[in-house]
Amino acid sequence: MELVQVNQGCKIESNVLLKNKSHNNSDEIKLLKVPTENIYPFIEANTKNVSLFNLKNDCIIPVFSKDNEKTLAHQEFIEITQTSIQKVFTNHVLLEPEIRVSHQIKGRTANAIYKPVKELLEHEKTQYFERMAFIIRIPSITENINGNNVALTVGGVRAYNQENLYNRKTYEKFKFFIGFQNMVCCNLCISTDGFQDEMRVGNYHELQTKIIELIQGYNAQNHLLEMKRLSEQNISEQQFAQLIGRAKLYNYLPKSEKSLIPELLLNDGQISTVAKDYYLDKSFCRNDNGDINLWNVYNLFTGANKSSYIDSFLSRNVNAFDFTKGLANSINGDSNYHWFLS
Repeated sequence: MELVQVNQGCKIESNVLLKNKSHNNSDEIKLLKVPTENIYPFIEANTKNVSLFNLKNDCIIPVFSKDNEKTLAHQEFIEITQTSIQKVFTNHVLLEPEIRVSHQIKGRTANAIYKPVKELLEHEKTQYFERMAFIIRIPSITENINGNNVALTVGGVRAYNQENLYNRKTYEKFKFFIGFQNMVCCNLCISTDGFQDEMRVGNYHELQTKIIELIQGYNAQNHLLEMKRLSEQNISEQQFAQLIGRAKLYNYLPKSEKSLIPELLLNDGQISTVAKDYYLDKSFCRNDNGDINLWNVYNLFTGANKSSYIDSFLSRNVNAFDFTKGLANSINGDSNYHWFLS
């Protein structure tokens, strides 16, 4: 399997794709505007869209209260990622980051401490966002799976609620991934080797080093091959109904029984969304005889996952991929996931 570099119409082999090439002397990062037709956010839940400019100019930076040391700010995480991508993919142009934030923390400047809220001026208000997720797409690296174009995508999550800001500065936690985005629906496709759930770092350079290591260790060709295989296997309407019913039961199983079954992280409401979209989703619904291929099932899972909060979004996305691969193995005789289809 090969990756298509669409801006030059040629193929990129995996050993070239993931090689850390020597970069140009210029540190300038080339960015393209996100296409206006990209109307689907990669995560919804209770998030809103902001720009990197907004984060830099409209938000304060939290500190560790006991020593007043600043945290690595959301915008720094994004800029470190941009720089890291450019060090690996030196000949590619990136899209501007798509940034989603939630859990706004409001404040005010000291000179406005006694003012009524309605009298506050804009420069007297402060804010930062407790949780932030972003993606940066590399539009020149694409592949087609079951008629859907997927583009190489890098991103991360920062959640200050996972830091002890009431203490002294210590290692800070980040979530980071590299994978693909399905451009039909903007769902993210993330595999285990392209994801680190807790990246603990003490400074800018440690974060950059770990990001580059993860990017270089990611096996894009294997991930694409596994996703293509999903499109080659179908389940019947009866099997899909069995899957939904078992998935509904899963969250209520006694712990002793649950521990014997592979993990499924989607919640009850998200499973209901999957069931609804089996009939209604324009891109990934059942076919005329009721069958549905596992690529479509996977995209129903990742579509439902968009309702997750920022801090659980990536882990559920990775789980959706592992779970769907497990269903494929079950069809081929692997008993581990057989409970969901039996």
